[in-house]
Amino acid sequence: MMIYRSVLKLSFVIGVLFLGRPAEGQQKVLLIGIDGVRPDVLADVATPNLDRLISEGAFSDQVQTTRPTSSGPAWSSMLTGVWPEKHAVLSNNFQGNKYATYPDFLSRIEQLRPDLVTFAAADWLPLVTEAFGGPLITGVLDSLVVRNGYMGWSEADAFITQAAVDVLEGSDPDAMFVYLGAPDEMSHQAGSIGEEYRTAIAYSDHHVGQLLDAIRARVSYAEEDWLILVSTDHGRRADGGHGGDSPEESTIFFFAHGPSVIPGEILGTPAIVDVAVTALTHLGVQINPDWGLDGRDRALQP
Repeated sequence: MMIYRSVLKLSFVIGVLFLGRPAEGQQKVLLIGIDGVRPDVLADVATPNLDRLISEGAFSDQVQTTRPTSSGPAWSSMLTGVWPEKHAVLSNNFQGNKYATYPDFLSRIEQLRPDLVTFAAADWLPLVTEAFGGPLITGVLDSLVVRNGYMGWSEADAFITQAAVDVLEGSDPDAMFVYLGAPDEMSHQAGSIGEEYRTAIAYSDHHVGQLLDAIRARVSYAEEDWLILVSTDHGRRADGGHGGDSPEESTIFFFAHGPSVIPGEILGTPAIVDVAVTALTHLGVQINPDWGLDGRDRALQP
C-alpha cells in the first residue's frame, strides 16, 4: 500500500472502536462515485470525511479500472460488475450497450428485490438519461434525480448531494448511488492536476460528509447496517487527460465502510468490477453464476 500507510496503522484500532456495533439490522448501501480522482492526489488533499472512512473501513488505492480509461466504460463496469467486452461500452458513446444482459446493480435490485427502495442521482447525463446512447441506469427506480453538470459542475454536485440528503432524511432508501462529477471536469478545464482539481476534490469530500451526517442522523440508524462504498472511474495524467494505459490513469481507489466490513487494506487484486458485486452481496442478493459477473465481494465479513 503506497499511499495510506499512516491511515493503515490506525485502521485496526479506530475501526474496531467505531465499528463495534454488530453487523445486524436492515442492510442498506450507499455508493458514492467521484469522477476522475487519482489516488495519490487524493492523499495530498485535506479530505477529513474520506480519511475517516479509510481509517475505519476497508480500502485500496491499487484498484484496476477499465481499458480504455474513459468514463463510459469505467462507470459501466463499476455499476454492472462486468468488463467492457461484456457490457460493450468502449467509449463515452453508450450506443450498442448490452445493459439488457448486464444491468447496473440498482436495476438488478429492482428486478430481484422490488421491495427494496432504490435511488440514484447524477449530473453526468448518460448515466441517467438517453444522452450519448444512455442511460446506464436502465431500471425504473423509486427515485431518480438528474442535473446537467455542464450548466455548472460545482452547483450541480451540490444539488445532487442535497437531493440525496433529502431522501435520507425524508424516506427509507435501501440502495443508493450518488455521482459527483466536478473533479474530473475541473481537471479537464484546467489542463492539470493542480489547484482547481484539488479544490474540487476537497469540495467532494464536503459532500461526502453531508451524506454521512444524514445517514448517522436517521432515527432508525441504530437498527440499520449501512455499507458506504466510495470509488472513482479512472485516474489521469498530469495534463488532466486520461484514456491511456499508464498507471496514473488506470489505478483507482475503493473504500468500504460499515459494521459488516472487514477493516484494513483490501488484499489481492481488487478491480472496478468488484464494486457492484460487493453492493449486491451486502443486500443479500445471491450472485448467480449465470449472470456472468466478473467482480467479487472484496470487503465484507463472511
